[in-house]
Amino acid sequence: MTNRLGGVLKDPGFWGDNAALIGLVVIGAVFSVLTPFFLTWPNISDLLVSASILLVLATAQQFSIVTGGIDLSIAANLPWAAVVFGLAYNGGLGMPLAIIAAILSGTLVGLINGLIIAKLKVNDFIATLGMLGVMNGVALIVSGGQSFAVNSHFLQSLALGSIGPIRYFYLIAILIAVGAHLVFTHTAFGTHVLATGGNRDAARNMGIPTDRMKIAVYVIDGALVGLAAILLVARTGGSDPSLQTSQLLTSIASVVLGGSSLFGGRAAVLGTVAGALVLTTLLNGFTLLQVSEYYQPIAVGIVVIAAAVLSRLQK
Repeated sequence: MTNRLGGVLKDPGFWGDNAALIGLVVIGAVFSVLTPFFLTWPNISDLLVSASILLVLATAQQFSIVTGGIDLSIAANLPWAAVVFGLAYNGGLGMPLAIIAAILSGTLVGLINGLIIAKLKVNDFIATLGMLGVMNGVALIVSGGQSFAVNSHFLQSLALGSIGPIRYFYLIAILIAVGAHLVFTHTAFGTHVLATGGNRDAARNMGIPTDRMKIAVYVIDGALVGLAAILLVARTGGSDPSLQTSQLLTSIASVVLGGSSLFGGRAAVLGTVAGALVLTTLLNGFTLLQVSEYYQPIAVGIVVIAAAVLSRLQK
């Protein structure tokens, strides 16, 4: 038994597969010792709300990463969808149509990404990097470069309401994560997506429409970013066209820390949940300890690098 445990602990794959869970336990233990406020329910509740938004974005990123791609445009698509949502609601369209507009605007960006990558054969990194610049400019032009308030009783209820102890934000994030897990593990579509990421040429030879899979994952990615934008507006009370670069970094790190590979062909949605919790807990703990916000991006950047190293070990 001891030899078997030692063998497991020496296996790099074990640490790669369980990095997020191990990190969550360690970071949680450290902050619970350093500050008495960490384990209080108000702080845990706020932490989970922040993690919920990140988890929706990380799940969106998961779909593109599984195919061996990456979505850098999330950093601009998020504020773009938020701006569309705010303008639609403040323009008198009503909440249902504003929600649809936000999700469709995010989906449109995802569709364009997918078409450029699948049909024009542009590298995922380059295509989504270019789209990041385009949508950043579009969001600034449409909004006039100004943030604006979005006042709604529905949004207040969404941000603050709950079913018992379960806030609506948690519930939405849980449903998205469970849904993505079921897609990857119990559907033919999920199997085809994983095959496309694992070996695109082999998948194509097996009759899998790999171009359609690429387009589909970016469409799903964009739709989820639109949903995350609605949650962001509900929490902050307004739309801001400025870039959300931190969300881009943390969405990528959450996925890879959770056990997915940057090289594609591997999905670990439940691990992504743990990854999102790790990063949110890290930033939450720094805030409680009054660590300057200037240092927080450094910590996130280090985690991103560590996630890339773990991904390499899993290759």
